[in-house]
Amino acid sequence: MTESADLASGDWASGDLDAERPSAARVYDFYLGGSHNFPADREMARRAIEMWPELPQIMQANRAFLRRAVTYLLDRGIRQFLDIGSGIPTVGNVHEVAQAGAPDARVVYVDIDPVAVAHSRAILAGNDRTEVIQADLRDVDAVLGDPRTTRLLDLSEPVGVLMVALLHFVPPEADPAAIIQRYRARMAPGSYLAVSHATHEGEPDQAGPHTALYQRTGTPMTMRSRAEVTALFTGFELVEPGVVFFPQWRPDPGTDPDDRPERFTGFVAVGRRE
Repeated sequence: MTESADLASGDWASGDLDAERPSAARVYDFYLGGSHNFPADREMARRAIEMWPELPQIMQANRAFLRRAVTYLLDRGIRQFLDIGSGIPTVGNVHEVAQAGAPDARVVYVDIDPVAVAHSRAILAGNDRTEVIQADLRDVDAVLGDPRTTRLLDLSEPVGVLMVALLHFVPPEADPAAIIQRYRARMAPGSYLAVSHATHEGEPDQAGPHTALYQRTGTPMTMRSRAEVTALFTGFELVEPGVVFFPQWRPDPGTDPDDRPERFTGFVAVGRRE
């Protein structure tokens, strides 16, 4: 599919999609080099990149963290994953990483964006170890009680819950820490939570304009401090090295350390539920 293709003409796309309003999931897809986005998404992404040329690198670093986190959880015996705010599938998705390492791994993708959900279902057709549901992170019962979720995930056993590039779209009044606690209450001991979150602490001069740009989408952004991100892990034991910038979390062996990790302007962490 070329960049100029009309996504709404695809068999997988719902006719009631709002192509005029940028979507965070579709903008993210554009940053990663995907083609599952509309002109409004591309316009917003290009404006953001003009203000902040390193944005595509930041998004790629976020995706690299996701891969390393899933691999880490596989090494600890996790075989079922709940990826909330999964966005539009691109290379290096959770099921690709997980099932490459453990063919019996099961993955449930959750997103609120109908484009992300429709396209995910289309490309995952035939993979009976994956499911995709459309739901809001805040509706914990809808996420965990959906028949697609319960078909694949046994919450009496440890699960890897992924909230990657998601919680900065949850406003303070929605209390993301309280939402996480509701998920924690349903997670078996030995489960893990992986989070990446935008912050104003890395490049504060860029944070304000970038946050303002996202006010145009249906999912405005709230950047948070290291202390605020750490607080999201209440009740979890943080895996070393704790809450750090993207490239600092368990880099691949042989990887040269980044001399300015703060330029990635996002914190990541993994925690284990005791």
